Amino acid sequence: MQISLKGQVAIVTGASSGLGAGAAKGLAASGAAVVINYHSQPEPAQKLAQEIIDAGGQAIAIGADVSNEQDVEKLFAETLDAFGRLDILVANSGLQKDAAFADMSLEDWNTVINVNLTGQFLCARAAVRQFAKQDIRSEVSRARGKIIHMSSVHQVIPWAGHVNYAASKGGVDLLMRSIAQEVGEQRIRVNSIAPGAIRTAINTKATSGDAEKKLLELIPYGRVGEADDVANAIVWLASDASDYVHGTTLFIDGGMSLYPEFRNNG
Repeated sequence: MQISLKGQVAIVTGASSGLGAGAAKGLAASGAAVVINYHSQPEPAQKLAQEIIDAGGQAIAIGADVSNEQDVEKLFAETLDAFGRLDILVANSGLQKDAAFADMSLEDWNTVINVNLTGQFLCARAAVRQFAKQDIRSEVSRARGKIIHMSSVHQVIPWAGHVNYAASKGGVDLLMRSIAQEVGEQRIRVNSIAPGAIRTAINTKATSGDAEKKLLELIPYGRVGEADDVANAIVWLASDASDYVHGTTLFIDGGMSLYPEFRNNG
């Protein structure tokens, strides 16, 4: 099955590196024009946009803090100025500020919730508002618009020392399902991706050497994921190949969410 997103426009938040960059590349390779959102470092985002253009695609880089309402409105306005419409939102931006629960500061709690959860609310709301203004172009997509939230296996797996992150991802799950329940009748599809352990630059220490061996004890499938594993799932969810998939979370985790520690205790 060959997937084409030709004629569609996608915003990927937090796309200058890691899973966001992988998603932007995958969407562009499938024919979508891609808006690469970044927060504070324009150079990697601009470099990625140029790589996509050099490969024959369409891409621009736009800076915005997804936890800031005005920045989000600016991101969407500049997207419309550049490409005239929006078809796909990948709400990917996220961060961690880890600490033992008793030592966690309110500032670190709020920072993670504001980016990981409120940021997804603001971006999804802006996308729904834009989709509602657009007609369905059946020759391009059967849906009026598609939203793909980036969640985590930690929407279901508790994570000591990371309560702000786990709470934000648990919130993303019900945010996504509630939006999906509300807007599905408008032919707006809403789903989530929940990655497990993925090999990206930020995770190098945890996915190499002895740390990787320890990590593999938590992954029944026996390998660490790659950014392309997530990007492929995003492209599929953005396409008509998944047109009847709505309000669900796709776990890209090699089975991590199966609680493999219990394999020998059944």
